[in-house]
Amino acid sequence: MGGGGQLTEPAEEVKGRAGGVYTWQEVQSHCSRSDQWLVIDRKVYNITQWAKRHPGGIRVISHYAGEDATEAFTAFHPDLKWVQKFLKPLLIGELAATEPSQDRNKSATIIQDFHTLRAKVESEGLFRARPSFFCFHLGHILLLEALAWLIIWVWGTSWTLTLLSAFLLATSQVTPNIPSPHAVILEPLAPPLFLNKPYTNIKGLFSQGASANWWNHRHYQHHAKPNVFSKDPDVNMLHLFVIGKTQPVEYGIKKIKYMPYHHQHQYFFLVGPPLLIPIYFHIQIMRSMISRHDWVDLACSLSHYLRYLCCSVPLYGLLGSMLLISFVRILESHCFVWVTQMNHLPMNIDHEKHQDWLSMQLHATCNVKQSPFNDWFSGHLNFQIEHHLFPTMPRHNYHLVAPQVRALCDKHGIPYQVKTMWQGFADVFRSLKNSGDLWLDAYLHK
Repeated sequence: MGGGGQLTEPAEEVKGRAGGVYTWQEVQSHCSRSDQWLVIDRKVYNITQWAKRHPGGIRVISHYAGEDATEAFTAFHPDLKWVQKFLKPLLIGELAATEPSQDRNKSATIIQDFHTLRAKVESEGLFRARPSFFCFHLGHILLLEALAWLIIWVWGTSWTLTLLSAFLLATSQVTPNIPSPHAVILEPLAPPLFLNKPYTNIKGLFSQGASANWWNHRHYQHHAKPNVFSKDPDVNMLHLFVIGKTQPVEYGIKKIKYMPYHHQHQYFFLVGPPLLIPIYFHIQIMRSMISRHDWVDLACSLSHYLRYLCCSVPLYGLLGSMLLISFVRILESHCFVWVTQMNHLPMNIDHEKHQDWLSMQLHATCNVKQSPFNDWFSGHLNFQIEHHLFPTMPRHNYHLVAPQVRALCDKHGIPYQVKTMWQGFADVFRSLKNSGDLWLDAYLHK
């Protein structure tokens, strides 16, 4: 689950009843941290020890312990045949013939129809990347950054030119760089696949100072269980905010008041967009690289800041350079937060409901209308639904598969939401206010 990282040796064999036959009730009982089973294509696997070695991280695969992981497994692994050699030693049996292929209350019809759709788009070649797209994408980033430095080196460091340079530097980080981690971690770049790693280092680390391994272990969870409390790290608000309709009421009933949540739609502008990347993400990235001994990631990340200092210190001095970098990061953080949250924060956020892949992703995501500007500004993340349903699909193909996804949703009565970008921004504000009001009502009256 999760295609990040590389392994060359199959997993060690695990203990279990070889060729055993199990019911869903038996499988679902193995969902603790020290005892984990899951099902893929009706076959039962003991992943207790393997989870610690899982390239995508222990958490993302553990989120499916005791469940049917077939759809998530297919979504995250571009080369299913290659991955099978790692599954074989983990096999302990299969589901009993009397057991359905899907667990709990998942719809067999929806699962089958989505499987058919996936096979269709694969046959149409929509999972094949265009190397020219990614070359242009990377060139675009480098050009914007070079232009930003050229302006102040040639024409001076006046306030106007400094602000213009800062906006260009932030733009090079955000548009079209917002989906860069997806481009190199979830999307296959192009054959030969050995180009993915250097592309990652140049684009994610050298260009942004962000660790691909850190993003792997964090963002795979978001794709695997979007908007699910305790499983999606993107909805862990560190008690700064209450979100959705369930959490505010729970906090209110328990009289939890870390913050004045009924004012969260107001203080969001002070602690959300400006601080996410320069403070929270920066601390997480550095701590992750050091604790995991990702020294290559750390060196490439530091080269990002070293490049900034080399270009700016001769013009602004050390203190001025630090202020410039911080300002650029704050601008970048604003764009990142608004673009990523408009697709998720106004949607359903709740505890685990064990839905099928299509229903789960559609309840947690929505799209923003297509336009040349929206495509560029969001890095094609305006097609958030398709991005979540097909995480290994190159994003330049999202608009091609979108009509087919919408038709499937219409067939099964699943809401397929599309809004303007301004509606998306407004919905972030509105959802925070609504959640705050729910908390206040529960806090005072329940």
